[in-house]
Amino acid sequence: MNINSAESAVTANFPEDAAVIKLAIMAVGGQGGGVLTKWIEQCARSNGYAVQATSVAGVAQRTGATIYYIEMAPAIVDSPVFALMPAAGDVDILIAAEMMEAGRAIMRGFVTPDRTTLIASEHRILALSEKSVPGDGISKNEEILEAAKKHAKRQIIFDMEKIAVDAGSVISASLFGALAGSKALPFSRESFEASIKASGRGVEASLDVFSAAYDKVENPEILSTHISPRKTASSCKVVAKPTLLAAWNVLEEEAEKLPETVRQIALIGLRKVVDYQDTKYGHEYLNRLTQVMQSDDPKNEFRLSCETAKHLANAMTYDDVIRVADLKTRKARNVRINKEMGIHGEDYLKITEFLHPRAEEIVGMLPNKLGCFIEQRPGIMALIERFFSRKRLVRTDSLLGFIQLYFLGGLRTFRRRSYRYKIEQKHIDNWLSSALSLLPNDYNLALEVIRARRLIKGYGDTHSRGLTKFDRVLDGISLLTAHKESAYWAQKLQAAALDHEDDIQLKKTLQNIRSLA
Repeated sequence: MNINSAESAVTANFPEDAAVIKLAIMAVGGQGGGVLTKWIEQCARSNGYAVQATSVAGVAQRTGATIYYIEMAPAIVDSPVFALMPAAGDVDILIAAEMMEAGRAIMRGFVTPDRTTLIASEHRILALSEKSVPGDGISKNEEILEAAKKHAKRQIIFDMEKIAVDAGSVISASLFGALAGSKALPFSRESFEASIKASGRGVEASLDVFSAAYDKVENPEILSTHISPRKTASSCKVVAKPTLLAAWNVLEEEAEKLPETVRQIALIGLRKVVDYQDTKYGHEYLNRLTQVMQSDDPKNEFRLSCETAKHLANAMTYDDVIRVADLKTRKARNVRINKEMGIHGEDYLKITEFLHPRAEEIVGMLPNKLGCFIEQRPGIMALIERFFSRKRLVRTDSLLGFIQLYFLGGLRTFRRRSYRYKIEQKHIDNWLSSALSLLPNDYNLALEVIRARRLIKGYGDTHSRGLTKFDRVLDGISLLTAHKESAYWAQKLQAAALDHEDDIQLKKTLQNIRSLA
């Protein structure tokens, strides 16, 4: 627990019965909760208030937010006594830097209809539990918004993250602006702005974000024009060696010839595939997509081709050891981490990567024939598993650790000759052939075969479980070719596979399909 002692500079006379103002902030790593707390302290003290701020970190970044707690009161007595932590039903202002943190605050009783002003950003930072489920595990904002209307005396909720990102700043500035605009604290706008100026770091961008959020609170219908949005990814030019750039331009021209309904998603998929491997791989992506599109029916607005453009790109950019190492050693990743951690000047950041590849990942990197030979021999696989099953910690801030991963990432030029590559390409071709074989007789069922690919994602055990479910779903779909509600049952199969980690519901659905068949 971090405690800032109560210090004040008395500048005004206050009534003796003035109440203590209690404010809690819930934020996760990288959102500037500490900076926001210091701004609020500075603002209160400059207005003659005694202030105490405490913070208690969560168990981990996404399993528990850091709770910053501030109590303030007019400095009418010496050495006022403040509480160290918020109590249920005893918070005047609750600031949540993310929507689920607002929900947690409501569940813990920090937000009450008789007194609490709730200030929250409606954007989401996905928790591990939301990312790890096979399908769409993202929690929805609607329930929290309804709970906020019921439990908060006043709600100020909008996307404060976007306002900050557009200005190249962080969300703490927009939260501070929303707090000032709410008039929940008895301080002038100039006092809030002076606190930002006193910090001396990123002042101009922070003031822009502060003003935008302040104006948004005062006039919710109009977004402030203080911010000059940064360039988006779509407006950035592709930079590469002339030969590579020429090859990319050829691919882009080919993609531009696709029907309008397919073109946009195909361009995104093409960028992903080329970034994963090379421009030749991009040609293979467009060739496969074109094959599907030529069989597609324009009367159906190329729905099959659109789905294929998305899921084919994901299938062709499967995660392997080479891909993981490549991403971990990219300069852009290092720049992003330094920015999120606030590394400046001579600051030094230690980065430790956790690696735990299975025997299947190691064998998958080997040449095709050698990998096939080893995988068919359980004894050798067990030996490889025993050697590599140990958890490995690699320091990529050190030269040796970085070189190790950089070398692995550079093996992508060898990927085409690897055993895993041959397996994945064969699986992709079989998947597309299954869909195209159904197309003449049952368009919707072919569409569901393409969509079933979303069951496969991730790395290691996650990928293996998804692949097993995918194969079982396709086995079930093969029994539906003569059924009049084939697409409906195919959707039920996928829903059963996505919504449950165990196979109980999937087994029941497969039994029902077999009885129908």
